[in-house]
Amino acid sequence: MPRGRVIKTVLQIVAILVVLYLAVVAMTWFRQRSILYFPAHDAPATGLAPWSDGSVTIGFCRETPQARAIWLMLHGNAGQAADRDYVLRRMSGQDSLYVLEYPGYGARAGSPSRESLDRAASEAYRLLRARHPHTPVCVLGESIGCGPACALAGERIAPDKIVLAVAFDILANVGAEHFPWLPVRLLLRDNWDNAAALKGYKGPVEIYGARDDTIIPIKHARALAKEVPGARFIEIPGGHNDWAEQEQVKIER
Repeated sequence: MPRGRVIKTVLQIVAILVVLYLAVVAMTWFRQRSILYFPAHDAPATGLAPWSDGSVTIGFCRETPQARAIWLMLHGNAGQAADRDYVLRRMSGQDSLYVLEYPGYGARAGSPSRESLDRAASEAYRLLRARHPHTPVCVLGESIGCGPACALAGERIAPDKIVLAVAFDILANVGAEHFPWLPVRLLLRDNWDNAAALKGYKGPVEIYGARDDTIIPIKHARALAKEVPGARFIEIPGGHNDWAEQEQVKIER
């Protein structure tokens, strides 16, 4: 085969590969939220009661009379708020738990995004502050919920404590590890930077990382802890979804 024809054939193959790669990148851009969020819409079967803002249900809760502390939980990217009653095993019976339902999850209207989750978290946090002005209001973030949890550090009255389970530093860092062949840092629209969000936060921070976590490898929790002065890092055994079974995890004021 003549040299010129070989070069032409190679260039054609390269062009095809580039087009295919760009097509994958474009598809990822448009479909990324279906990759990131996995809401459930099942009928609640839970030990938690519906939690209302006065007009609509915004989550599920266990309300304790004269609670020592109020906990707002921002859950992971799969399932729904009603599924999170397992957290009660890690909490004191003297504390109240409120698990926020994200927009587009459960029976809540809307669609999930960084903006909608952060806004819903802020509204729920302010509601709890208003309803319990003399009780500490703390925040628990789980997995992707660590993003909106850390964002609450910027509230006018910051949370009294922030606990992060199977946490990450910057979400794009996690995505880039799972998809090294994609420009994740350029593509990701819902990119929470928890290290930046916690900068200047004066309250106590506890960060749990799971040793065998393959979804958010423990190095991301460690990296976050290193960026937050005074943060307490706790390594626990198990995988991403095992943290609520570990005795080391204590959700307490």
